[in-house]
Amino acid sequence: MTSPDLQALISHMGGAARAASTLMAAASTAAKNAALLALARRLRSETTALQAANAQDIEAAQAAGLAAPMVDRLKLGDQVIETVAQGCEQIAAMPDPIGEITNLRRRPSGISVGQMRVPLGVFGMIYESRPNVTIEAASLAIKSGNACILRGGSEAIHSNLALWKLVQAALVEAGLPPDAVQLVATTDRAAVGHLIASPEAVDVIIPRGGKGLIERVSREAKVPVIKHLDGNCHVYVDAQADLALALKVTDNAKTQKLSPCNAAESLLVHQAVAARFLPQIGAIFAAKGIEMRCDTASQVLLEAVPNALIAAATEQDWAEEYLAAIISIKVVASLDEAIRHINRYGSHHTDAILTDSHPNAMRFLREVDSASVMVNASTRFADGFEYGLGAEIGISTDKFHARGPVGLEGLTSMKWVVLGQGEIRS
Repeated sequence: MTSPDLQALISHMGGAARAASTLMAAASTAAKNAALLALARRLRSETTALQAANAQDIEAAQAAGLAAPMVDRLKLGDQVIETVAQGCEQIAAMPDPIGEITNLRRRPSGISVGQMRVPLGVFGMIYESRPNVTIEAASLAIKSGNACILRGGSEAIHSNLALWKLVQAALVEAGLPPDAVQLVATTDRAAVGHLIASPEAVDVIIPRGGKGLIERVSREAKVPVIKHLDGNCHVYVDAQADLALALKVTDNAKTQKLSPCNAAESLLVHQAVAARFLPQIGAIFAAKGIEMRCDTASQVLLEAVPNALIAAATEQDWAEEYLAAIISIKVVASLDEAIRHINRYGSHHTDAILTDSHPNAMRFLREVDSASVMVNASTRFADGFEYGLGAEIGISTDKFHARGPVGLEGLTSMKWVVLGQGEIRS
């Protein structure tokens, strides 16, 4: 498509989304829930067809030499489809935030002042690889009374089109406007440029993908952006950690799945327990083919582990999001050093402390500057579904509007409402 054609396409979609957003903002909770439950039902009944479409994308990705972690993100397995179907049902069961009035208080003048939660309007979602994001974004848009324009990666085009058709069918079944969820069907990358530079089409852009995509969107967008750049997540094993618990949690945080942004990429171990802990976790990593990029102290302790894949860490390793079978490892002298290291090299996504010390846990929670901070739990829990949000539109490492997994409330804003009985200002 030519640039004018793409501009006309985005303009048309934006106009349709604006009209749909007005209807969605006024839609009843019952209608929105009906659409979500219809979508969950259709996802389950159309699993075979969805996986046939997904197979086309996987075959094309493998033929194009796409990296294994990216191919893994493409897959619409039975469990992925069931998870997003459950997410739709979970969102349907949640209270509807739209129209809720909070903080209502009476003023000396006689008026009552409060805040009402309202939809953002239209959001644009730009994402790569994971086709399940199509359902997560659509389901959150529906329940939050927004409209959305989705632009998935070209590598998932067949999967995304198949999923989007189910969304539109569910909206029609519930009596809601099908244009409330639209998908940019072209794989032309120039469409992204037009979408992010169209404030008349969208109120906010949410990029979800690699660092290159998010940096481009942040640089070129003419509308607000909710973003995160990296997922360099840390696990810190404290001097007072239960080492059996620490082994289990560290292993899960790194190896349960390598490709998500909430997988652990860096391991910090207090020097008081390093000699006992590192050979044990090193053996687990060695058995699973995890390469360990170490500082001098950890390398000395891991060299005796049979079949261990060890390399000396560079400065870049401390800040790296690998999304692969690699982890950086450093021995630290104190909790203070661990916190300083995380705040310097981390991406402010998710970081965990493993400790039996309540004071140390509370200091870590207060002082680590990340969107999610955990005590004695795997970083893999940093997820909208696991947090009870039903699904997430993404994980924001920004500090304004929304931070961490962005669910229903992250897609709303507050407006002031004033209730009076004829009061006038003197």
